[in-house]
Amino acid sequence: MKRRILLVDDELAILLTLKAVLELHGFDVETAASAREAKSKIRAHPYHMVITDMRMENERAGIEVVRAAREAEYDPAVAMLTAFPLPGEEWENAGADQMLVKPMNTNDLVLQIEALLVTHEDKKQKAKPGVQPDYAAAASRKSNGVRRKATASS
Repeated sequence: MKRRILLVDDELAILLTLKAVLELHGFDVETAASAREAKSKIRAHPYHMVITDMRMENERAGIEVVRAAREAEYDPAVAMLTAFPLPGEEWENAGADQMLVKPMNTNDLVLQIEALLVTHEDKKQKAKPGVQPDYAAAASRKSNGVRRKATASS
């Protein structure tokens, strides 16, 4: 099962470029061009990760997306992507796991996303001992050559 990412940015060139890069690295990527669209998709489909631009239709639109992702029952990893990083730890206080600053080397971006997914899964496992999310189990089985049909929750 491919890891699903929701990529949110109002700049079409960035959205399409990052989508292509992530898909080349084996991710299943859906896109949203606004906080409103992203929040709707977060409620409708589970994602392993949400990556959102901070400034879209307003200066705090990305924080709205982060909050929606944090409220999702499936608990995705969350990264904010911006050319204008928030000072200090404000991005963490908003609920993001990581701040990604654009422009960024695509290889570095993929490595940071992979590391964040692993770290986030570790945290989830420690928070719920004995419970392994479907996508983590599928990923471990995939590495052993066994595939399982993914289930989606609404």
